[in-house]
Amino acid sequence: MVAPSAAAVPAVPTVRADNRLTPGGPGYRRMSFALFLAGVATFALLYSTQALLPLVSDDFGVTASTASWTVSAATGALALFVLPLSALSERFGRRTLMTASLAVAATVGLLVPFAPSVGWLIALRAVQGAALAGLPASATAYLAEEVRPKALITAIGLFVAGNSVGGMSGRVITGWVAQEWGWRVAVGTIGVIAVGCAVAFRMLLPAPRHFKAGSLRPAGLVRTVRDHLANPLLRRLYAIGALFMTVFGAVYTVIGYRLTDAPFSLPQGIVGSIFLVYLVGTVSASTAGKLVDRLGRRGALYLAGATTTAGLLVSLADSLPFVLLGLVLITAGFFAGHAVASSSVSHTAKEGRAQASALYQSAYYLGSSAGGTLGAVAYHSSGWAGTVALGLLAVFGVVAITVLGSLAARVQRRPVAVQH
Repeated sequence: MVAPSAAAVPAVPTVRADNRLTPGGPGYRRMSFALFLAGVATFALLYSTQALLPLVSDDFGVTASTASWTVSAATGALALFVLPLSALSERFGRRTLMTASLAVAATVGLLVPFAPSVGWLIALRAVQGAALAGLPASATAYLAEEVRPKALITAIGLFVAGNSVGGMSGRVITGWVAQEWGWRVAVGTIGVIAVGCAVAFRMLLPAPRHFKAGSLRPAGLVRTVRDHLANPLLRRLYAIGALFMTVFGAVYTVIGYRLTDAPFSLPQGIVGSIFLVYLVGTVSASTAGKLVDRLGRRGALYLAGATTTAGLLVSLADSLPFVLLGLVLITAGFFAGHAVASSSVSHTAKEGRAQASALYQSAYYLGSSAGGTLGAVAYHSSGWAGTVALGLLAVFGVVAITVLGSLAARVQRRPVAVQH
């Protein structure tokens, strides 16, 4: 009996183990906590002046619309710089760029308290926003590369939850500190906290194992961006992110003025504590994955839009409990919608994920900038009802775009008739 030759033995295919991070696995908790801290620092720095706008107005003798630019300049600069900085992350690595972004933004945060005029304050805030632009898109791209697909929505939800904690803690801390020592000490305190978050982030975040350096050629970047913008699903997700953030930016830019004015006339510390409702956003963002499992992505967006709408309408009452309930609903709806939309971008883009995420972040923060400015103008001209009307218009846009997405999905699933 002749033994079969080596050539006749069928080759056994080599199965490469998936060593990406997964809940319960090594490195996942460190990664989650590191990006959670990055989210905390990002939102705490980005919106450090938002709860303090009435004090900024009084200190420099400017209107609400002018003071709102201390927020809009930061978010607008982030929106403009997020795409070019995401290209740098493709070349130099996600962790490197995120570390540099946090370091620069935190350093500028230590300079903001010394702004001699509102113009200088707006300029420093713009620099801070531009520095932070390197973080959001790089973070979602890092997660898309290093985390298993089934855990991606949960991982991004935790990062977004860090955003909500940062936004909440930054406003609460600045509110109470400002009541005792003024807004300058308050924003300086946020700068110190951000430095600590940046150091811990760099120490905790695992080194990337699946990153492949790309090219910095402008032609390649333009082609990638063009391909993403040609994708109807990505375009819809970008618009949804912008519209959700328009609502959120408008509401939280103006709420400090409403609560310090009659009939509420609350002190600054209490107004800052109102932002504890961000904890609701922490929960809704971190559970977005379960929501999608039950309702699907579009179903989750419909629910987020309905929740935000209910919150806007409830907040119209001149009763503090109803205003608080309205803020809870708005916050829960916004963070759930944002977590679903941003994770859908990472899921949809198969190549150039950093650019796909950067385009989403750009639209998202342009929405924040527009919402903050337009919300202040609406409040100045028509009171809180004007701000609510702006928010309702934006939510209507979210629902309309989601409906279009549902119709497009039905058309794609419809079988093509074969003509004989």
